Amino acid sequence: MNPLHRAEQAVLGAIFLNPTQLEQLSSWLRSKHFYRPAHQALYASALALRDRGHPGSTAAVGSVPVSWVADAVTEAGTRTRGVTASYAHQLVAACPRPEHAVVYGRMVLEGAIHRTVAEHAVRLHQAARADTVRGGTEETLLRADALAGVLTDLARRWGTDPRPVPPPAQPEPVPRATEVLDRGLLADEEFLLACLTARPDQFDAVVGWLRPGDFGDPGHQQLYRALGALNHRGEPVDQLTVLWEVQRRGALTDGSLDAERVLAVCDPLALVGSAEHFGEQVIGAALVRTAAESAQRVRALAEDSSVPAGRLIGHALHALGPLDELRQRWHTARTGPAPENPPAARSSPGRAEAARARSRPRRTAPPTPAAAPVPATPARTSRRSPA
Repeated sequence: MNPLHRAEQAVLGAIFLNPTQLEQLSSWLRSKHFYRPAHQALYASALALRDRGHPGSTAAVGSVPVSWVADAVTEAGTRTRGVTASYAHQLVAACPRPEHAVVYGRMVLEGAIHRTVAEHAVRLHQAARADTVRGGTEETLLRADALAGVLTDLARRWGTDPRPVPPPAQPEPVPRATEVLDRGLLADEEFLLACLTARPDQFDAVVGWLRPGDFGDPGHQQLYRALGALNHRGEPVDQLTVLWEVQRRGALTDGSLDAERVLAVCDPLALVGSAEHFGEQVIGAALVRTAAESAQRVRALAEDSSVPAGRLIGHALHALGPLDELRQRWHTARTGPAPENPPAARSSPGRAEAARARSRPRRTAPPTPAAAPVPATPARTSRRSPA
């Protein structure tokens, strides 16, 4: 039998044998934390009878009236079907020790934490897939907020701080779904790279919030890195310089790019527009894609019953970290202006001139004429007067 099912039965059996255990359970254990509807109804009925002042709710062990169990079964029958008096007696028999009700209750809560986190992770993943089709981010952000709020509430009920905790071993990266990289997204990324090639001055408008990893296509990530490196060094930007920088970074040998593709994306005759506009489209798609990946990681954690509840909450919050960081940059992109680059990251006039100097031929200095040999000076002999 499932241990969680036995834990739920043990909690209810303890309440029937010792109703005063409700005082230790009611502040943090809710009826929704039980998995089976019959168990939810019985626990909610016991709470309702206690709140109405049922005489059995304060009875000690050994003096509990029969009406306490009978009335709880009757009350539960108004909430769901299939609750019988015989099943209540099975619950009593399933309780090893009534005084361990708090421990059994924590087992029930831990099972509810795993189940609840998994459900919200599934909803976040579904919202991200739907926003991918619609081209929006609203539903994804709502579901992400809901998952974060649930984790915070569950941490409070479990008695831990809601803080991110990295897992002992980093999980394997979740492979990106091919359907996410549709033609529209690839076109937006190519338009953005074309804008930055034709007008490198627009790079300052996006560099504060757009990162190479925000591009869905690996080749576009390499192109953005190359453009960033040229802009950082203050070197000229055109088809050839970008192609040369891509080659220096090994992107032509690892298969992510080829020369024809680089020249096509960086075509100076292509129609270009606002880099900020296409950058917002790229980072918005990255936000939805990251949300789907985070949801998959959280779901995998929640479906592993060997992960304790406290660790599950911390690991799940850690898995949402990349989404939170990307969301902040997405907000900056939409509300702007982009933050100033730190002085060390900006290309100074001296740095730009040094980069241009590397492309100019060096002047060779004329040979220095040989100096005439200096005659050796004879050593002086000291003349001493005779004594």
